Amino acid sequence: MPTSNSRTLVIVESPTKASKIASYLGDGYIVESSRGHVRDLPTGAADVPAKYKGEKWARTGVNVDDDFAPLYVVQPDKRATIKSLKQALSGVDQLLLATDGDREGEAIAWHLLEELKPKVPVHRMVFHEITEHAITDAVNAPRELDTDLVDAQETRRILDRLYGYEVSPVLWKKVKPRLSAGRVQSVATRLVVDRERERIAYRTADYFDIDATLDAGAEASPRQFGARLSQVGSRRVAQGRDFNSLGQLTNDQLVHLDEAAATELAGRLEDARFSVAKVEAKPYTRKPYAPFRTTTMQQEAGRKLGFTAQRAMSVAQDLYEGGYITYMRTDSITLSSSAISAARSQVKQLFGENYLPEKPRLYTSKVKNAQEAHEAIRPAGDTFRTPAQTGLRGDMFRLYELIWMRTVASQMSDAKGESISVRIDAVPTEGEACTFSASGRTITFHGFLKAYVESVDEGQSDDAQSRLPQLVAGQPLDALAIEASGHQTRPPARYTEPSLVAKLEELEIGRPSTYASIIRTITSRDYVFKKGSALVPTWLAFAVTRLLEEHFAHLVDYQFTADMEGVLDQIANGDAHRVAVLTDFYFGGEDPRNGLDVLVNELGEIDARGLSTFPLGDLDSGIVVRVGRYGTYVEDEDGNRASVEDELPPDELTVDKAKELLATPMGAERELGLDPETHTMIVAKNGRYGPYVTEVLPDDAPAKTKPRTGSLFKHMDIDNVDLETALKLINLPRVVGTTEDGTEITAQNGRYGPYLKKGTDSRSLTSEDQIFSITLAEAEAIYAQPKQRGRAAAKPPLKELGNDPVSGRPMVIKDGRFGAYVTDGETNATLRRDDTVEDFTPERGAELLAEKRAKGPAPKKRAKKAPAKKAAKKTTAKKTAAKKAPAKKSAAKKSTTKKTTAKKTAATKTAATRTAAKKAPAKQSASSSTTAPSSASESS
Repeated sequence: MPTSNSRTLVIVESPTKASKIASYLGDGYIVESSRGHVRDLPTGAADVPAKYKGEKWARTGVNVDDDFAPLYVVQPDKRATIKSLKQALSGVDQLLLATDGDREGEAIAWHLLEELKPKVPVHRMVFHEITEHAITDAVNAPRELDTDLVDAQETRRILDRLYGYEVSPVLWKKVKPRLSAGRVQSVATRLVVDRERERIAYRTADYFDIDATLDAGAEASPRQFGARLSQVGSRRVAQGRDFNSLGQLTNDQLVHLDEAAATELAGRLEDARFSVAKVEAKPYTRKPYAPFRTTTMQQEAGRKLGFTAQRAMSVAQDLYEGGYITYMRTDSITLSSSAISAARSQVKQLFGENYLPEKPRLYTSKVKNAQEAHEAIRPAGDTFRTPAQTGLRGDMFRLYELIWMRTVASQMSDAKGESISVRIDAVPTEGEACTFSASGRTITFHGFLKAYVESVDEGQSDDAQSRLPQLVAGQPLDALAIEASGHQTRPPARYTEPSLVAKLEELEIGRPSTYASIIRTITSRDYVFKKGSALVPTWLAFAVTRLLEEHFAHLVDYQFTADMEGVLDQIANGDAHRVAVLTDFYFGGEDPRNGLDVLVNELGEIDARGLSTFPLGDLDSGIVVRVGRYGTYVEDEDGNRASVEDELPPDELTVDKAKELLATPMGAERELGLDPETHTMIVAKNGRYGPYVTEVLPDDAPAKTKPRTGSLFKHMDIDNVDLETALKLINLPRVVGTTEDGTEITAQNGRYGPYLKKGTDSRSLTSEDQIFSITLAEAEAIYAQPKQRGRAAAKPPLKELGNDPVSGRPMVIKDGRFGAYVTDGETNATLRRDDTVEDFTPERGAELLAEKRAKGPAPKKRAKKAPAKKAAKKTTAKKTAAKKAPAKKSAAKKSTTKKTTAKKTAATKTAATRTAAKKAPAKQSASSSTTAPSSASESS
């Protein structure tokens, strides 16, 4: 702690964090925010200082021939921040860099050190929760900058920059402009594509089961229970798991029941004698789940709350900065002794002594190469606030409640019960004897399940129970019903955000803290879209993945990507050197052919058309799907083409679907006849925004003449629209008539539906048909009514659907400005073109709402600032230019001086100040900034 007269500057990343910490430190401390990273590699040519613009490596910002020395520039929007921090630093006696204690936070601290060049003592202040006790402890126990963590972050940043900036241009040339590749994003995309390939290749198999409803007698409870046929004679009955992806049985010794065999056998079993052959009971014990780490928190927030990974991390960040939870980017599942005591205290208080185990539960991470030693994600503090005590609302309340329940449950007693399996003999009057099976589970003591039950993608949850009556061997049973039921095997489920996060972690690809940004990147770059909660790859993703697999196989190999994460961990632990790692990656180690430099510059010929072409069905179908520069389309052997909808999943684009599209291709015309007045041909067409009618202008029509065009009304069909209707549509707006004062009233269709217009006064119509039928008298009657201001009275719902499974609120279909939509009162989702109110199901409503939640809120438009007065602007510009001219020279000189000491060596990493001098790369502030093309952006 400083003396009474000393002053200490504390720098954190966010303003929220700064204000919270300032409230704990009090006098003698100035707490400022860097607002994230203050320096980075240049994102565009304008960011590169003039002295480096001629260098061949300036495009990437990494000098590969000088030990991969990075060129860092202060981001234009951070120059004012740096200036403000320097001013705050000028009057203090000590600097505490209090950024997060992981690699990114350590790197931010190092960049601040490099830019601020403090002349006062500098230390790192690290904490994992924002509470008064934690902040006080952190101030009293500062440490030096961890340059190994800085090296690991810098290596990852350079790897991603080189990968993105070297591979992306190949995609631009061979697939489509403005695409991007990334070290981890491309591998994540490949995972989603591989799953869709499995679904496309999958062949379903049909099989039947036979279920019996049995009566155990009047004394039994429950009296009736179900059992399923498991054996015919000594041979097991085939289930879905016994078929491979081609729909073939994996074991020819199994009994495969088809409909005829199952129906015949069920008939014989109706008169069979049923008796209990064997009863086996086992004790059931389920231990609590470990506290949350980053990935498990993302998965459960996705399953229970409907959050995207990005949304979960954003809300968790707000909770952390507000002092409600511990740091949310962690691989650890351990709890501090104070946290264990807090959790056990709440178990005793809220659930009673029976739910508290005798000894505290200790958890250790099983994640390989678990990153920095944080705690698990838990409520902050030495005592936990219940959700009701926090005063939180909305998403922050829901996520805090989830974290609190999981943490408390982790210190509770085991759930206990009994599992029972029963074998039942069925002896028909003729044919082989059969065996039925039944299983049940009862929970006698819920233990931790009272507080928390983990969600599952498939199968039964841990608190599910199914009771069977008390049965003994030899006990006769009566068959009340025998029923044969058919099933189909199902292809592997598509990834959802939670299951993709789990898969990435299983393969050890990427870091948990980056999974949210990876998923955001692949969805925003049109490689993946969402259908409900499922992640569906686009055909564009297929084309990009094929190119990378065929020409950059090493870079998208799952094991290579996982091994690279291990290497970065070694750097963070001081067991590997950044230059050696980057040299192996870029120039190749034992095999130079695997180096990025060789892969990019010795590609050879690439068949761009072939890469983007995928046959549909069997080879003799003659139909292919292609990814073009302007979208995806199907093409047959005769060269006929039809566009493919963006939201059509690849596994649903079958040969039959392609033929259907080719039968009504976009742009194909149906002639309706000649306009009797202009003698031009009127045609009906399918367009990008739906069906419409238009006129075909003669070849000698003036170049600026536009054809009259009109969209079909919602209830109209392109196959049935006639010439008379088409002429009405293309001649809209329709003149309804002229009022006594000479004002014309017209009827037309608009963005918000059909309406009348009289001068500048518009009035809505109730249906599109009124556009053609409304009379002048009816129009004047509408205008005679006072114009409704503000919102109209709420319309009754078109249909009620029951409660949404995520929010628990009632779902209804309403009629809105843009058509029918489903809402739960919080989230609105427009019905799709193929949805009808009459056939709309609750499941479809929940799917659309989940999809809308996954997209997140629409970005807010920034209000444009009023331009400054012209004269003042010119004067200011001249003054600024005059002042800045010499500053550029000075900066250039400084940069040249520092360039000679840009290299770092592992041997000299002992103290922050010494490292700062040796590690500094050439630095130069850019005079202006341009955003890098999205195709060149890299994602970790």
